[in-house]
Amino acid sequence: MDQMTRREALGMLITGSLTGALISFTKGGKAMAEDIQQSGSSSLQLAPAYRGAHQVKPLPFDPTKLKGLSEKLITSHHQNNYGGAVRRLNQIQPQIGSLPKDAAPYQMGSLKREELIATNSMILHEFYFGNLGGDGKASGTIVDVIKAHYGTFEAWEHDFRLSGLSLAGGSGWVIMSYNPRDNAVHNYWAWDHTHSLAWGAPLLVMDMYEHSYHLDYGANARGYIDAFFQNINWDEVNRRAEAARPRK
Repeated sequence: MDQMTRREALGMLITGSLTGALISFTKGGKAMAEDIQQSGSSSLQLAPAYRGAHQVKPLPFDPTKLKGLSEKLITSHHQNNYGGAVRRLNQIQPQIGSLPKDAAPYQMGSLKREELIATNSMILHEFYFGNLGGDGKASGTIVDVIKAHYGTFEAWEHDFRLSGLSLAGGSGWVIMSYNPRDNAVHNYWAWDHTHSLAWGAPLLVMDMYEHSYHLDYGANARGYIDAFFQNINWDEVNRRAEAARPRK
């Protein structure tokens, strides 16, 4: 038998390596598919609190009809920022439910913090989009309620707008909430998704994260706030106020 040349030996080595790699890849792909299938089925076996089955709600208005807020801005905000929060929450909750019993406390703490951030982001965005799409003309019972607690509607509006400007260039929300502690409405400043009034009921929500206005206004937060007020759906604000008001 002739002695094997270096080229022949190298060729056999490469062929064998590729064959082994192909077999490993095929097995790995099958294992990966099985892992994905098992992951999907295991999430269905989790308790409802951990399943992460939240759905993105559609915009309650035509994004082409808003004044001073472009369709591109609104749809990007809705799909990427709000939708991203919903998708993130749906990933986090199964992870919490799948933690082993001997998990370290910091693992739970980290996931719980992210769960709260994603949950509040989802909810506040739904309030925000829900109170847009109107003509911006304040009317109804809420006007009388505001006057009763702020003296004049103009005083309340100045308070709300200035609260928004205080967050310009940062991250946060301005929320007019009903406070059951004193049976009154107040404008609250929220630095991020983890600040909110305990037991408060949001009536009017304005997003002051830069993603809510930067595409249209750059750093001009004041211009964005002007546009926000032109599009408030006061019928929705009145509906929320009626739902929050205590029954006699």
